[in-house]
Amino acid sequence: MSIYTRFGDKGKTALFSGKTVSKGSLRIDAYGSIDELNSSIGVALTLIKDPKIKKELFLVQNDLFEIGAGLSRFTKSEKTKGYYQKRVNEFEKTIDALTKKLPKLSHFILPGGGKGGSHLHITRTICRRAERRVAQLSDKEKLNKEILIYINRLSDLLFTFARYINYKEKKKEIIWNNK
Repeated sequence: MSIYTRFGDKGKTALFSGKTVSKGSLRIDAYGSIDELNSSIGVALTLIKDPKIKKELFLVQNDLFEIGAGLSRFTKSEKTKGYYQKRVNEFEKTIDALTKKLPKLSHFILPGGGKGGSHLHITRTICRRAERRVAQLSDKEKLNKEILIYINRLSDLLFTFARYINYKEKKKEIIWNNK
């Protein structure tokens, strides 16, 4: 099977359902942003040594692939109802457990640190963009609301992972100075 079809040469693409849409459509932008987020997590996985965080990020990659596929079908995700809420609950437990190990956050911090932590901050901002795109799509079409909650909490998880990785690597957080 050839990797190129020439079908998209005129700015159109086919969704999983077979429907043809513009590559500039909000739906394509939404699942393209999810795909970009997934790729960024893939890069983060090459920079992080912590096995528990790596395992969680790999699970997130699988979730994101499923979310992107669902967005390309004009149907709800194949995951059963309640799955994403279950994952959000798991994210919150992880965030709470790691936060207890970190210095108290009393100021805004600037993204940075070591390679792994810095890349997780970039990944978090990609996650926020993906969230905006999916929210825009959700404003126009019925989507599983759990997906929006999942993506929102995922950005919190990525922020916490960035802080935790930097903490473990003894990379000092840089406090934002608004002067």
